[in-house]
Amino acid sequence: MKVIVNHKIIKRRNKIGQVATLGSLVVLAVGLYLSFQDGMMGFALLALALGFFGSQIGVFLGNRWGRSPRPDEVITAALKGLDNRYTLYHYLTPVPHLLIGPAGVWNIITYHQAGTITYDEGKQRWKQKGGNTYLKIFAQEGLGRPDLDIEAFSNDMHKFLAKVDPKLQETIKAKPILLFVNEKASVDANNAPVPTLSPDKFKDFIRKTAKNDPADTEQMENLAALLPKNDVE
Repeated sequence: MKVIVNHKIIKRRNKIGQVATLGSLVVLAVGLYLSFQDGMMGFALLALALGFFGSQIGVFLGNRWGRSPRPDEVITAALKGLDNRYTLYHYLTPVPHLLIGPAGVWNIITYHQAGTITYDEGKQRWKQKGGNTYLKIFAQEGLGRPDLDIEAFSNDMHKFLAKVDPKLQETIKAKPILLFVNEKASVDANNAPVPTLSPDKFKDFIRKTAKNDPADTEQMENLAALLPKNDVE
């Protein structure tokens, strides 16, 4: 399997996360100092609020771009062993992670949430049970709405295909897959409308798909020819 990565964006967002974290600590310290000064409580509260907001940005970016293994590293490791007919793109297309090969075109949507992940058919929603309550509240680690993520990324990919080659837009559809990369996540959502998996089941799923519903080889090669060939440093 060929893996092509935009290292530049990884480094940049990791740096932003570090700056946000350090900056927020400074602002929080200023806010604490001001809180002990006469007549400065309003400024102190403002500084504390800004510092708290900055710290959340730092935590959010740090979890995704500064902590190893990152989502791209988890995906690459999970798919290790696929042959060179497959190409995996990280942060080089409108969707963060894109796999092209005999199994078709897959838009890999990653989630960092821990706990048990299920799908409620009645409410047509993915659900998360367990996980760290603090992180859910203060580090934006709640599950949110995967259905909206699927729709947004699918639209982005559809527009991208229309831009690079309208003919491919008519014949190729990127299929979504939800991948829970947190090692503390337990996925039990076989009834979900789109594949919802943990990394250890990902490669087998792709191989079975390629066997049971193979993609058009020429179309896959044509699409790959329009995408970057080398890492971005």
